Amino acid sequence: MQLLYIADPLCSWCYGFGPELEKLLVAHPEAKLELVMGGLRPFNTDPMSDAFRDMLREHWKHVAEASGLAFSEAVFDTPGFIYDTEPPCRAVVTGRTIDASRSLALMKAIQGAFYREGQDVTKPEVLADLAAGVGYDRAEFLAALESDDMRNETRLDFTTAQSLGVTGFPTVGVAYDKQLYLVTSGFVTVDVLEERLVEIARLARERAVEKA
Repeated sequence: MQLLYIADPLCSWCYGFGPELEKLLVAHPEAKLELVMGGLRPFNTDPMSDAFRDMLREHWKHVAEASGLAFSEAVFDTPGFIYDTEPPCRAVVTGRTIDASRSLALMKAIQGAFYREGQDVTKPEVLADLAAGVGYDRAEFLAALESDDMRNETRLDFTTAQSLGVTGFPTVGVAYDKQLYLVTSGFVTVDVLEERLVEIARLARERAVEKA
């Protein structure tokens, strides 16, 4: 089973969706997961306003209720904090490039640092520390993170997400016979994921029979 997961580390619903995705992957150890960074608010340069802060609080409240995950509001007290999701997206792309097997763990580490601990994960040194924590070489990772190659690769991820018509995160697709089927666009539980995957597999088989 080939899954495509389009997400952003600083998307709160992606954070909430993490445990549900993990349950799915545990139930399907044969599944291969490809991560694509969607770019929720990349290249933002404006410090967090009161209105934006209030909007985030409301979103985080809903995610906490749906997922049961903990949230820290410490980042709201960070003076001049700029909610730019490009650096953490670039960190995941960098991790994927160096060692794809650790990239999902890196994204989870970034999410936990931001949402549970209130760390500023737009800072390269913070991202490098988190990468080292999941097994990457810190110096190698930091050098790659700051390179033009990774900046360009991250932009390519954003373009890929847009070309697929993705309008929200998390988005999960599954591939059958070179065709990509939408599993979910938004937070759902693992039970819903399983139901949809069964239905998609049935539909893909029917289409394969029709083509035969």
